[in-house]
Amino acid sequence: MIPNYQQFMRPFLEVVQANNGNEVKLRDAINHLADTFDLTDEERNETLSSGRQSILDNRIGWARTYLTKAGLLKATKRAHFVITARGIQALQDTNAVINNEYLKQFDEFIAFKEQKNEASETLTVKKQDPLLTSTTSDITPDEALLDAYKTINEALALELISRTREATPAFFEDLLIELLLAMGYGGTGEGAAHALGKSGDNGIDGVIDQDPLGVDQIYIQAKRYAEGNNVGAGDVRDFFGALNLKRAQKGIFITTSDFTTSAQDTANNLGTRIVLINGKELAKLMLRYNIGSRDEQVLHLKKIDEEFFDEI
Repeated sequence: MIPNYQQFMRPFLEVVQANNGNEVKLRDAINHLADTFDLTDEERNETLSSGRQSILDNRIGWARTYLTKAGLLKATKRAHFVITARGIQALQDTNAVINNEYLKQFDEFIAFKEQKNEASETLTVKKQDPLLTSTTSDITPDEALLDAYKTINEALALELISRTREATPAFFEDLLIELLLAMGYGGTGEGAAHALGKSGDNGIDGVIDQDPLGVDQIYIQAKRYAEGNNVGAGDVRDFFGALNLKRAQKGIFITTSDFTTSAQDTANNLGTRIVLINGKELAKLMLRYNIGSRDEQVLHLKKIDEEFFDEI
């Protein structure tokens, strides 16, 4: 199990101190700590939900940031650090648990956490920081932000699929047209949307071009079912039979509910490529391609450009 970022603070200081006053490269410290905690390859490579950074790098990176802001570490150059006298003193107290609560004794850390405006005579708190007010928080700011983002999207996905189940068949058909076109199917020219909508054609609810020229086509089966009314293996076999009549090689079966285990096994075992999209996946696709939803606010997360400061 990957330790939380506060659990990395003392071991990080110990790694730097063990280098006898010489600077330590961040990557070397991360590798050393991964070995110290006997992390598996899977744990070392596990990423945040954004997929852009490993959880290990993120947590150790924040431990390093907080230790530096509190004056226990000092940055020497790009991604290199040395321990300070304050850091050595902290390690000498073997009973001290070095975490956020411990770091709050240092004015520099408090100023950093409260975003203090030193030019002002009054202390202005820009935003309450749960990592400052709670000594039990084990997640980094990145993880907290991504968790909040995930929670908001999960709630929105549930609302999207609920409203889709309540829509009319015609509205549901138009929704799927918009989604598939947004995903790049059907081409981009005039009349592309007509590709879907041949309802009830021998078990096929629709067909859409896979490419702008219509060289290859994908056949669609759609079931606007209530939650719990799951699609069974019989429905998948019927769709497979309809695809055979069309001599089709690809099909998409979409439902607003879910597929039974036997239905999933049937789709996997059939020779024709059939992709199953349940209500949860449908909602995710609608969110990704802004079908029934829209961007309300865009947040840009910034990070230091280390190369910019490389020559300083």
